Amino acid sequence: MARRTQVVIIGSGPSGLLLSQLLHRAGIDTLILEQKSKDYVLGRIRAGVLEQGAVGLIEEAGAGARMRAEGLVHDGTEIACDGIRHRIDFKALTGKTVMVYGQTEVTRDLMDVREACGAPTIYEAADVAIHDIESARPKVSWTKDGARHEVECDFVAGCDGYHGVSRQTMPASVLRTFERVYPFGWLGILVDKPPVSDELIYVNHERGFALCSMRSETRSRYYLQCRLEERVEEWPDDRFWEELSRRLDGKAQARLQTGPSIEKSIAPLRSFVAEPMRHGRLFLAGDAAHIVPPTGAKGLNLAASDIAYLSRALVDFYKGGSSAGIDAYSQKALARVWKAERFSWWMTSMLHLFPESSPFDRRIQRTELEYLFSSQAAQTALAENYVGLPY
Repeated sequence: MARRTQVVIIGSGPSGLLLSQLLHRAGIDTLILEQKSKDYVLGRIRAGVLEQGAVGLIEEAGAGARMRAEGLVHDGTEIACDGIRHRIDFKALTGKTVMVYGQTEVTRDLMDVREACGAPTIYEAADVAIHDIESARPKVSWTKDGARHEVECDFVAGCDGYHGVSRQTMPASVLRTFERVYPFGWLGILVDKPPVSDELIYVNHERGFALCSMRSETRSRYYLQCRLEERVEEWPDDRFWEELSRRLDGKAQARLQTGPSIEKSIAPLRSFVAEPMRHGRLFLAGDAAHIVPPTGAKGLNLAASDIAYLSRALVDFYKGGSSAGIDAYSQKALARVWKAERFSWWMTSMLHLFPESSPFDRRIQRTELEYLFSSQAAQTALAENYVGLPY
């Protein structure tokens, strides 16, 4: 393998793969290093709602054929409170829609186009380390099959998630972090049954939040708010279905088709931002730089907008000889990140049961929902953020 490439991408999740293909199609050489195996990466169950901007980028990367054929276009969503559902019509309010297509499928499609073009990906790369990011020739080293390897490059893109090495490589004197950890988690299951509704249903309930989502017309994804200390083993399928039914309105209860779960997990909720998203020749993108609670469907979509900014900046550098884009990357990406953080925090605050909330807090939450249901302006603000702010 060549000891030099133009851009080393750490992480083969959707953000790393998307960046690699956008650069490849512009004639820029990349190498992807992934700590886990290919099967492990494809086994991760994640987000399923794509903004139009993300859909456009996936198509630009040459990986959109299956998404266009199998993805479900949603014109709106529903929010339920007191057993009554209220529809937010994205298309009528903003002229835009979202697409339901699982992150696992996006990852598989991007992997397939990368393999088809012969660009290199090294899986199970252990002990990845990034060196000399403040120089013009950074290096990345890793261990594979018991041997140590090193490659020199122009830039390193850290797309390796919240726990990855990329953010940890940023000097402590440079990095600032902002965090909010929420006092609950989401218990999620995947089941091969048709969804309870044609659109997502977000539920505010006195027993806790619930979400009825889907991956396809035959595969459903359901979530329940649960305590952080609870374990998956405490939630056999029967208990999950019983609790979900309690939180749904009568119409949804009647349409709910239960069955054995094919995946079940508990995810903690947090808001997190690291600033800056660039230092020297190292860039952070996606979960390496920021985490949002999943209530606003922004995690994968924020990663996509990061990649939109970063890919254009690198193409401008290599093809146009301009460093303006890479110099502006962090500021531009963070401006959009913080707006999505605000929206995700607001959706989470409005829809969940907070154990520490006072009677005043609960009344404010209720009034927030009543205002949303009665105001087209408030619904437009929600819709505008949900379908995605412009890049």
